[in-house]
Amino acid sequence: MQTQTKFLQLRKHLEKTIVGQTDLLDRMMIGLLTGGHVLLESLPGLAKTTAVNALATGIRANFQRIQFSPGLMPGDLTGCDIYSSETGSFHFVEGPIFNEIILADEINRAPPKVQAALLEAMQEHQVTVGGKTRPLADLFIVMATQNPLEQSGTYPLPEAQLDRFLLHVVLSYPTPDEELLILQRDREQETNHQETYTTSPLNPEHVLKARKEVLAVHLAPELEKYIIELVGATRQLERFTPEWKNYLQAGASPRASLALAKASSALAYIRGRDYVVPDDIIDIAPDVLRHRLVMGYAARAARVSPDAIIQKILSEVAIP
Repeated sequence: MQTQTKFLQLRKHLEKTIVGQTDLLDRMMIGLLTGGHVLLESLPGLAKTTAVNALATGIRANFQRIQFSPGLMPGDLTGCDIYSSETGSFHFVEGPIFNEIILADEINRAPPKVQAALLEAMQEHQVTVGGKTRPLADLFIVMATQNPLEQSGTYPLPEAQLDRFLLHVVLSYPTPDEELLILQRDREQETNHQETYTTSPLNPEHVLKARKEVLAVHLAPELEKYIIELVGATRQLERFTPEWKNYLQAGASPRASLALAKASSALAYIRGRDYVVPDDIIDIAPDVLRHRLVMGYAARAARVSPDAIIQKILSEVAIP
C-alpha cells in the first residue's frame, strides 16, 4: 500500500477544519477512494459544505459548488453550445459539472429534468450535449446535500437516481464539547484573520493511485457471502419478522452488494488495513442500504424506518 500512509494524512487535514463528525469524514473519504457519489442529509449548519470544500482543498482538486433551485436548467449544469457571431459557428461552453468534485447543494430543490441531467454523469462519467459525448475528469465525484425537514418546493429524488449514490449519510448534531470547540475555533479564526485550511501532501494523482490500492484490499470469500446474505435479506424480511413481510415494496438490488464490498474495502483502507473484517461491513452497511430500501405503506404506518430494518437484519444474519 504505497499511498496509504500519505492518504491517511488527509484525515488529519480534515480534522483541522471539521470538529467531530467522524462519520462524515470517513464517508467522504470512502466516496473519494471508490469514485462513488455521496448523499449527505442533515439540518442546515452542520458543516456539509465546509467539509466537502476542505476535502477538495486537501487533495488540490477542482471544486465547484452548485446551488440547486427551481429555476435551474440542465444546461446550467452540463454547459451548452453557444453561437459566435465572429466565427459564424457554435462552440461548446463547459458547465460546472466538468470539475473533479461537485457539491450539488440542496439537490432536491431542483426539478426532475435537472436532477436527470446528473444521471449520465454519475453513472457513465460523461456528458452528452448536442449529440456529442464528452468525458468527465477521472476523479469526478458528486457530493449532494438535502435538508430532511423542508418539503415545500422540493422534488424527492427518484429511486433510479438514489441508487446511483454509493452512500446516504445522515448527520446528527455535535456534542456540547464539540460545539464549544467549534465556537472557540471560529472566534480564533476571526481574531487572527486566518483560514483553517492547511497544506496537504495529496493531489488527484495520489487519489487515483489509492483507488487502485483499495481494489487490492483482501475481501475473504466468507465476507463476500456475508455481504450477499445481508443484501438478500432486504428482499425476504419475513424470514426474521413475519409481520414485516409487506414493509418493503422492494429490497436492495445487486448494485447494493457491489457498493457494500467497495465501501467496506475503502473503510478498511482508511483504518490502516489491507483486508476487510466483519466490523467494516457492519459499520458501513446502514449508509449503503438506507436509500436503497423502498418503504411500503405498512412500514410508514407503523413508523418503522429503513435504519430499524437494517439494524434488524444486522442482528439476525450470522457474522462469519
